Amino acid sequence: MVDPLVLFIIVMALSVGFDFVNGFHDTANAIATVVATRVLTPGQAILMSASLNFVGAMTGTAVAKTITSGLIAPEVAGTHPYIIIAALLSAITWNIITWFYGIPSSSSHALIGGLLGAAITATSSFHTPKWDNVLLKVILPLIVSPVVGFVVAWLVMIVLLRLFARRTPSQVQGLFGKMQILSSGFMAFSHGSNDAQKTMGIMALALLTYQHHGMNVPIPPDFAIPPWIKLVAAIAMGLGTAVGGWRIIKTMGHKLAKLQPIHGFAAETAAATIIETGSRLGWPLSTTHVISSSILGTGASRGFNAVRWNIAGSIVTAWILTIPLCMTLASLFYMVMRVIFHLP
Repeated sequence: MVDPLVLFIIVMALSVGFDFVNGFHDTANAIATVVATRVLTPGQAILMSASLNFVGAMTGTAVAKTITSGLIAPEVAGTHPYIIIAALLSAITWNIITWFYGIPSSSSHALIGGLLGAAITATSSFHTPKWDNVLLKVILPLIVSPVVGFVVAWLVMIVLLRLFARRTPSQVQGLFGKMQILSSGFMAFSHGSNDAQKTMGIMALALLTYQHHGMNVPIPPDFAIPPWIKLVAAIAMGLGTAVGGWRIIKTMGHKLAKLQPIHGFAAETAAATIIETGSRLGWPLSTTHVISSSILGTGASRGFNAVRWNIAGSIVTAWILTIPLCMTLASLFYMVMRVIFHLP
């Protein structure tokens, strides 16, 4: 067995690595539309996104607490500390694979799937996860949020088209070129407020695991995410975003639908509002799912053929596969560690 302090350091390093990969994997969520419409240069968009991702990450902990204690009991991780390592390895692996192929998959669901798969394998019990919370706060939002994103973005687009029907294309382009800077900033802020919190939750779980190593100790009811964990997660997310995931940006900004600033504004405003609502309710939403479906919604407002449904179909397939595949990956990682470290 590895010394608990060394194990804690390894988990924290992997957590920072996941947060960084999450940042560059999901950069497209905040800037794909604003770059595609040429409202901002890639450099300007990434700088704005990285900054607001950091700010958003510091604004709450509701999602972090869902990850810390809402999916598996902290005492399970306390007696099986390698669960967290297996979960992080599976999520990082999936993120790198999907980034390489330019697929905008969910980093959130990769992490959650990894956590569930590793916990089940470690305890040899399918009943270990808190399935009621998984259903309510993961599976239900997984299904509902993309649908809501599509519908809300479509409605916002229809309203905007009617309100500005008498304006010339150049007037609309100029107005929403400015407005899209605000909506893109809102999208970056909401991404930080939801996605960075997931890593905060994993770090907090690792801290509890280290403090109560090998002990069946429940999470204190007044447990608060330490400020240093919030800061580390926010910085890692911001730095990852600054690197930029250009493969996925190309998919979301150019391959799903042809975008003008008015479409970018509608998609970002709809998606960011939904994500920010989820953050305050403690729902670990997939920001990727919401913004992708919102882009599809704005494209569909111009007609069925305005959307490249074949690309959309491949993205949805990745969404469906993310949780079960990451559960499997985490299970395999845990079984390997069980052999190497002679785990029970």
